[in-house]
Amino acid sequence: QLTARSRWRAVDGLLLLDKPTGITSNTALQRARRVLQAEKAGHTGTLDPLASGLLPLCFGQAAKFARFLLDADKRYTATVSFGLTTNTGDADGEALERRPVAFDEAALRAVLARFTGAIDQVPPMHSALKRDGRPLYEYARAGIELEREARRVTIHAIELIAFENDGPEGVRATLDIICSKGTYIRSLAMDIGEALGCGAHLAALRRTETSGWTLAQAVSLADFEALSADEAAARLLHARQMVVHLPMLRLDDASLAQRFGWGQHLPLDAAHAGRAAEGPLSVWGPGEGDSAFLGVAEVDARGVLCPLRLMAPTA
Repeated sequence: QLTARSRWRAVDGLLLLDKPTGITSNTALQRARRVLQAEKAGHTGTLDPLASGLLPLCFGQAAKFARFLLDADKRYTATVSFGLTTNTGDADGEALERRPVAFDEAALRAVLARFTGAIDQVPPMHSALKRDGRPLYEYARAGIELEREARRVTIHAIELIAFENDGPEGVRATLDIICSKGTYIRSLAMDIGEALGCGAHLAALRRTETSGWTLAQAVSLADFEALSADEAAARLLHARQMVVHLPMLRLDDASLAQRFGWGQHLPLDAAHAGRAAEGPLSVWGPGEGDSAFLGVAEVDARGVLCPLRLMAPTA
């Protein structure tokens, strides 16, 4: 007799999900996990309930490589509503203050230019950043405001897609934003509003790109939930796709590749050491295809290849 637990199975791979608004990233993850009946699952780069768009989900062995996606740049379509601030910085929060809006499109473009490049940003209280083991949003919900240090982030580009002015309470801008990891678009919206003297909040947010993937490659949660477990598993990308941005090192010697797969540290010969770059490397054994991917490693100061994350030898 099958138990509820016995339905879960080992499933490996990456799912590019188009998360809908109104649910947390974890809820989206658990719903996708139930379709796959996957034992292990995780997500990278949380999206707030207000936000929709590209959410990479990791299953099984792919979860080992999630950390290598977190440093990637991201792209968003953001709608900023001017004149009203909220306690969360977005449309889900409670209204705090309404101020008159008295700027035109030219003034907005001038301010956006000031926010392009490296900027210092104070994380919002309603965020998942931890303080003494507790996320900031728990303090915020208890009415506690904590000092937060500004963090340096990079806004690679902001393009004004649309500017709407339907009266004092209907001034909105739709922005295309390319930014570094750790950027809070809510904070960016609030800071732009303050720079224009009227305040603002984030009305809508959609992530359109991350780690080189686009929304066109993603599947909606509704469409994914309509699939069988096997059909859903066929939509997964191999874990190697998560490290294609890393420099590549190939171990052509089968015995060396096997030893690396066992987790051994390997002194590199001059040829290999010369090709090794600073930072993590994707490591491949002999052969072609997904099975040649062994894992991720780094080379230490002595020229020794040190495994960081490994695919299971049987995978």
